[in-house]
Amino acid sequence: MATPHIAAEPGDIAPHVLMPGDPRRARRIAERFFDEPRLVTEVRGILGFTGGYRGEPVSVLASGMGMPSLAIYATELARFYGVRRIVRVGTMGSLQPETARLGDVVIASSAHTDSAMSGFRVPGVGLSHAPAYPLLRAAADAAAVSGARVHVGPVFSSDAFYHPRPELGQALAAIGTLGIEMEAAGLYDVAAAEGVEALAICTVSDYVIGPEESMTSDQRESTFDASVELALAAVRA
Repeated sequence: MATPHIAAEPGDIAPHVLMPGDPRRARRIAERFFDEPRLVTEVRGILGFTGGYRGEPVSVLASGMGMPSLAIYATELARFYGVRRIVRVGTMGSLQPETARLGDVVIASSAHTDSAMSGFRVPGVGLSHAPAYPLLRAAADAAAVSGARVHVGPVFSSDAFYHPRPELGQALAAIGTLGIEMEAAGLYDVAAAEGVEALAICTVSDYVIGPEESMTSDQRESTFDASVELALAAVRA
């Protein structure tokens, strides 16, 4: 049965879903990595495809930008479509330019956040936003033999792209945070609440601290092969 935001029919979405933010990136992933991909939803321009990968069904669905948007789609996937594993494949700004460089991949072992989205889950408790260990381990194991530059560590998920406190980046960098993005903590929160497994894998697209250098919009769409390959290895493990 379709939901308010996903038009797929029962059985149209596989138990394992990759989730980029950009709908065009979802199309690129399906066309590049899936066998016989088919469009299963396009409500509000948010594209979702299902196909095969090494003999197993897999889907990709865009999330839009930010935790509120992602939370809608991740919740509906888990609650109404029986999805068991969701892996975000997105971009992030590096806080550690000497290690996490443009094009490098970061596997988010935890996600700090200044968002109040998960604050209502257990009143008075600052929840730890963490991925499913089986997915984290599988992605890290795949990274070890991939030849790609991959880092495993904490990220920061912000509700604000243009953050009003620029000094926040320096403080986060000082405690070892690898980068800033806008979705991982929200995904980990939804996964915990819905009883599914989740992981965020991000490609460094620019620097929050360091050189004034960033990928173009076309590069942000197309430079994701390493992160997608790790995501596919993780969901199949």
